[in-house]
Amino acid sequence: MLAEQQVKKAGFAPVTCTCLAETRDVLAHNTPFLCAILDYNLPDAHHGEVIDLCLSAGLKVVVLTASQSEKTRDEILSKPVIDYIPKDSSHCIDAVCRLIKRLADNQGHRVLVVDDSASIRQRISALLARQYLTVLEAENGEQALDVVEKTPDISLVITDYDMPKMNGLRLVSALRKRDTECSQAIIGLSGHHDSALTARFLKAGANDYLPKPFNQEEFFCRVHSCLNAIDIEWRLFLLANTDFLTQLCNRRYFFERGEQLATEARKHLAIIDIDYFKRINDEFGHHIGDDVLVEIAQMLADAFPEDTVARLGGEEFCVLSLGDLAVFQQSLDTYRQSVADRPIQVLDQTLKVTVSIGVDSQAASLSRLLHMADKALYQAKASGRNQMVVYQG
Repeated sequence: MLAEQQVKKAGFAPVTCTCLAETRDVLAHNTPFLCAILDYNLPDAHHGEVIDLCLSAGLKVVVLTASQSEKTRDEILSKPVIDYIPKDSSHCIDAVCRLIKRLADNQGHRVLVVDDSASIRQRISALLARQYLTVLEAENGEQALDVVEKTPDISLVITDYDMPKMNGLRLVSALRKRDTECSQAIIGLSGHHDSALTARFLKAGANDYLPKPFNQEEFFCRVHSCLNAIDIEWRLFLLANTDFLTQLCNRRYFFERGEQLATEARKHLAIIDIDYFKRINDEFGHHIGDDVLVEIAQMLADAFPEDTVARLGGEEFCVLSLGDLAVFQQSLDTYRQSVADRPIQVLDQTLKVTVSIGVDSQAASLSRLLHMADKALYQAKASGRNQMVVYQG
């Protein structure tokens, strides 16, 4: 079955049924499913009866149909389904796979709905909830900004135009002053029949615009388009700013982040270097060296979840902190000891690894902090390794 093969290829585990009776048997086992992809016309259910069966079981439903009639379309969309996909070509299976992937990814997204009408907010929220999206609500622009301030990981804002206190256009402008289009998409809505509103919303920084009342299918298409763009931008950001091997911040991001901090702000910086790393590569091979780098990096990220942790290159890592200096130094020494106490299993051997650490803390530029921390690291290496030295300027 082509659909089953393609869904597997997309990384999902399908359970297939060929009729209503088989579907009923599968549902009796209460297996959790991401969604149900249903053919409208089954051998023992010619009029979409399987849709109501799956909806009654609490499943999210996507309908496939060969019928192009408006009556069938309206009947399907009158039910709380996610969407329907016409079986008009082999490309419909690709559309199904894209939709399933979108639903899975939606579980990591929050959407803010802003409208002064409680009934409209409720309707939009219900549509979004079908798509596994976490929905927050606000009744005007001012309240929306407060929600965004408290919940910074909102991916999409859907806002009406005509609202008290702060209208949709002013909200879009305010959001764009605090953020970029890469991390938050905006869709404008309005019941006004003003042809200029589309351009005004887009010029203010919105990604899209829909007049009210809107078509459910078009609404979902616009929402998916915005979320797809956000996901692509995020993947590109990670590719540009993450070290491929260790998944820590890379050197480029670390310097960009550090240079954004004011020189007069007191900062703490540590350089961590794996002791005798060349020996590990020479004796065990670079693939084992990579395993060591990954484990040391993960331990470092776990030890400093609130700080900027990066791989500067090779076996050298860096931590930039704005917190309490005494706590920072204690955490570094605890990390150093944890590495020394944690044997790494390499093939049939146990490998003992240690790290040396150089630290500097002052109100200075990033380059000066690095220079001083590097001096401290050199001293730690010269004094026997597996120790931490704080630069004394």
